[in-house]
Amino acid sequence: MAFEWNRIHKHEEQIERDIYERVTDYIFEYYGVQEINELDHEQIAEIQKFKDGLNEFSVMQWGFSDIINQWEDQNAIELSQNL
Repeated sequence: MAFEWNRIHKHEEQIERDIYERVTDYIFEYYGVQEINELDHEQIAEIQKFKDGLNEFSVMQWGFSDIINQWEDQNAIELSQNL
């Protein structure tokens, strides 16, 4: 019988959640915030710069990308509501 790993996607999802939680917890503690939308543009720019400096194969990039994307999505919604 050939090797197989049933439902491997469940393990991958858990790893992604773990990375997201670790990155989120660190960012929140570092900046003293409790939600992504409490971060300002300068802080997101600092986070982006840090992410860009990571090794291109770093799995931690997943978490940073998720945080940055969520912040951008939230701010795009707020900007569109203010127009």
